[in-house]
Amino acid sequence: MTGDQLKALEGRLWKAADDLRANSKLTATEYSFPVLGIIFLRHAHNRFVIAKEEIEKTLPVHPTRGVRPMTKNDFLDAKAIFLPEDSRWDTIVDLPDSSDLGEYLNEAMRNIEAEYEDLLGVLPKSYNLFEKDLLQRLIRIFNDEALDHMPGDAFGQIYEYFLNKFAMSGAQEGGEFFTPPSLVKTIVNIIEPDHGIVFDPAVGSAGMFVQTAHFLEEEGFEASNKVTFYGQEKTDTNTKLAKMNMAVHGLDGDIVQGNTFYDDKHELVGKCDYVMANPPFNVDGVDKSKDSVKNDARLPFGLPNNDNANYLWIQYFYSYLNETGRAGFVMASSGSDAGHSEKLIRKEIIDTGAVDVMVSIGTKFFYSVSLPCALWFFDRAKEKDEVRKDQVLMLDLRNVYRKVSSKIHDFTQAHLDNIHAIVGLYRGDNTLFNKLIKTYNASGNESELEWLTSRFPDGVYTDVLGLCKVVNRAEIADNDYSLTPGRYVGVKDEVDHDFDYETEMGIIKEELKILNKEANALAEKIQANLNELGL
Repeated sequence: MTGDQLKALEGRLWKAADDLRANSKLTATEYSFPVLGIIFLRHAHNRFVIAKEEIEKTLPVHPTRGVRPMTKNDFLDAKAIFLPEDSRWDTIVDLPDSSDLGEYLNEAMRNIEAEYEDLLGVLPKSYNLFEKDLLQRLIRIFNDEALDHMPGDAFGQIYEYFLNKFAMSGAQEGGEFFTPPSLVKTIVNIIEPDHGIVFDPAVGSAGMFVQTAHFLEEEGFEASNKVTFYGQEKTDTNTKLAKMNMAVHGLDGDIVQGNTFYDDKHELVGKCDYVMANPPFNVDGVDKSKDSVKNDARLPFGLPNNDNANYLWIQYFYSYLNETGRAGFVMASSGSDAGHSEKLIRKEIIDTGAVDVMVSIGTKFFYSVSLPCALWFFDRAKEKDEVRKDQVLMLDLRNVYRKVSSKIHDFTQAHLDNIHAIVGLYRGDNTLFNKLIKTYNASGNESELEWLTSRFPDGVYTDVLGLCKVVNRAEIADNDYSLTPGRYVGVKDEVDHDFDYETEMGIIKEELKILNKEANALAEKIQANLNELGL
């Protein structure tokens, strides 16, 4: 299946499923998790069928007992979930109309959970809330023959597509479970997670882990052979979403539920090779009187005095890293300039030399809020490099985006590649830059070719007005320890030298004179009318 065919299928499935919800009594939140469960079930069945065919070819044959029966371990070895017969898609599709489909699906999910401890309590079991006709039509939608024998990576993309659409339709509040793909891909591209322990202490639906797997696949590796995923999530629903998302993508990970402010479940301080997250912004109400907060080893630079938890998160991300670890995370824009105790903590972090890249992102990248944000990147290997520890790349991307709609912006693949290439040049690696130049030349993509070559004509990093600048810690200190890129990169000269500004300004002045005269005449007329009324 080509990329265009997959996009068309995603769109068709979503429209059909969304039309059903629009005509039901269910909210987007009530509807989303069970529909994702159906996608999970459909995908699990596909993997089961493919694995079963391969297992049957290799089963040993005993002279008297015949072919050895298949076991659950056979399916585990084939990276598939063993499905009890009552939980298989073809069994569900063939149920008679008289069946209680809602309760049957609930029981099918329970049967799968009973086989796998990691999925225990994870799968949705609220199908009895759905009208029978709605469930039957949903099953027919996902019984589309285009889904038969579809590989896992394509099914994973469908699952991500539905997560994305549910987030846009209001099934989440405040970005709780879904980080827009543009931001996730930017973070993964910049920290380049290719080995060891990968941790997300605000894991949401595990989008960071899935994108890490995609990144490794593009490099020719399997995630299971290169990294180990650990996650923590506060809410029960999001923990379930994350585990189900990992299962759909064929990924293993240790994801647990727990409030990261008070309970460090995995105890990974100083052990992580990569940390990535989109934590909730500007959280207040954290009880700093608790011993688990006051004496937290994850707060080496101290407790901020204000009620905002941003600088708790920032310190967590720094503290989880080992001596060569990298972190990338989303943060409220205000965190880059925050004052008082937060400024003092920021100064200490800057003084370590670990701050690597700071990125400003414009408005409308999130589905639930239109506020801008910042991406922070730490690299603790810099702390021991006397040259690099004094450098920070400031990257202002507020004017880099694609307009998806009046409410949503994102990055194109070319945007993502170009951003990655700029960071590579900053780090002294022009491999991706040269690859992109060849790709753009071969494809005739003159606009992207010109965008890169006009800014970096020699294939080496250089500061670009309005876009990027490498600053040292003395310059940051002179700017009150601000980590906002816009304070450093400057403003690009947007003057169009072919435009007659002088003539146009004259026209504007004349129009303004006319408008002023009309305004004065209208004011006089209103006053005269008021006088006639004795007011």
